[in-house]
Amino acid sequence: MRFFGKTNINFMRPRNIAYVFSAVVILVGLASVLIRGLDYGIDFLGGTELIVQFREPVEIADVRRAMDRIGFGRAEIKTFGSDRDILVRTVEQAQGTEVADKIRTGLTDYFSKNPYIVLKEDKIGPKIGAELRRDALYAIIASVVVIGAYIWLRFKFIYGVGAVVALIHDVLVTLGLISIFDGVLNLEIDQNMVAAFLTLVGLSVNDTVVIFDRIRENQKIFKTMPLEQLMNKSLNETLSRTIITMGTIFAVLLILLIFGGEVNRGFAFALVVGTVAGTYSSIYIASAIALEWVNRAKAKGAIIN
Repeated sequence: MRFFGKTNINFMRPRNIAYVFSAVVILVGLASVLIRGLDYGIDFLGGTELIVQFREPVEIADVRRAMDRIGFGRAEIKTFGSDRDILVRTVEQAQGTEVADKIRTGLTDYFSKNPYIVLKEDKIGPKIGAELRRDALYAIIASVVVIGAYIWLRFKFIYGVGAVVALIHDVLVTLGLISIFDGVLNLEIDQNMVAAFLTLVGLSVNDTVVIFDRIRENQKIFKTMPLEQLMNKSLNETLSRTIITMGTIFAVLLILLIFGGEVNRGFAFALVVGTVAGTYSSIYIASAIALEWVNRAKAKGAIIN
């Protein structure tokens, strides 16, 4: 099935503009990460987290006063989907469920006429949180390296380099946009978010492999065709498949982002951004880098392996 008829788009022509655009997005995102930081979930920070649902809407200021009374004035407090659902997080450490018990007692005393139920309760030790942050970083790096090695072995070295740069591009773009939109959407870096990053790496490289595979097939058929022309031909031939596959995934993730609730919001947002970034980078980063390498090597009279 073809979403479009036969197309003849010159994808490689604006690649220099694409480089600048990607650089700007990444730099703005990294600046946001450095200035505003990232909102880590309880998985990575350590401490105690409660999500409670009140019968009637409550004000954040009132919850803050309740926490001040029990000595948790520095606790993080925010709504969690509605004015009745409140997330309370503190890095305070104590034996067993002592911290959670004090939070519940403080809320019960202050909101005696507005009962609540506990929707979720988590406690993570600081050592475990640090280990989870480290392991999450290692997992993402390992996945990028292994995928790059696979592309290198299956195709050529420069294609592996292009794939790795594209994956790093996707991760940085997604991370930056998470930091930028955190204040609006309450996006936390937790284990679900790490799963989203690993998933977007897989989605991105899948599209890249399809394009590279078509380039390799066309190189065998059109042996004298210039690489830039051959790449454009291959990208046009895979365009319909890319739109159908990635468009379907994007639509499902967008619905999950809008209607999936607070718990799934971070996961869905990361994959929505990652799907768009992955489709873009397969063309304007992975393929373009391979083209630039080959063109420069030919200009220097090097042999292309």
